[in-house]
Amino acid sequence: MSLPTTAKASIEIDAPPALVYDLVADVTRMGEWSPECVRCEWIDEPGTVGSTFRGHNRRGPARWSTVARVLVADRPREFSFATLHRGEPSTRWTYRFDGDGPTTVTESFESITTPRLIALVERLFMRDRHAQLETGMATTLGVLKVAVDRESK
Repeated sequence: MSLPTTAKASIEIDAPPALVYDLVADVTRMGEWSPECVRCEWIDEPGTVGSTFRGHNRRGPARWSTVARVLVADRPREFSFATLHRGEPSTRWTYRFDGDGPTTVTESFESITTPRLIALVERLFMRDRHAQLETGMATTLGVLKVAVDRESK
C-alpha cells in the first residue's frame, strides 16, 4: 500500500471568493465542516503568512494534533498552510478560489515529507488513507458550501 502524495477536490459555490476565503482562512471554524479535523486554535497572530495554529484531529479510534504554518494568505485567491513535523513542512494544504461568484473552490494536499513514524501509523491504523483524504476533501467542500449558503442569506 502506498501513502497518498497528492489529491484535490473542487466545488462551485454561489458566492464571491472573498466570502468563501474568509470562512476557510478562519481555521477556528474548520471543525464545523471537516470530517477529520475536530477543532483548531491560533497559536499566534491569526491568518497572516508565517502564523501558526494547532489542529486537533480524529479518524475512528485515532486522535492526533498537528501544528501548521500559514504559507499563503492571498485574499481572496489562495489560502495555504503546511502541517509541521519537527518544525519542518510535512504536508501542504491549499485552498484556491477562482471566479468572481460563483466561486470554484479547490482544496488540495501535497505530501512534502512523510516521516517514517507517521507513515507506519497510517499503514497500521488508517487503511485506504488516500481514499479517506479524497472523501474527506469532498465532504469538507460540500459542508463549506452549505455554510456559505447559510451565511450569505
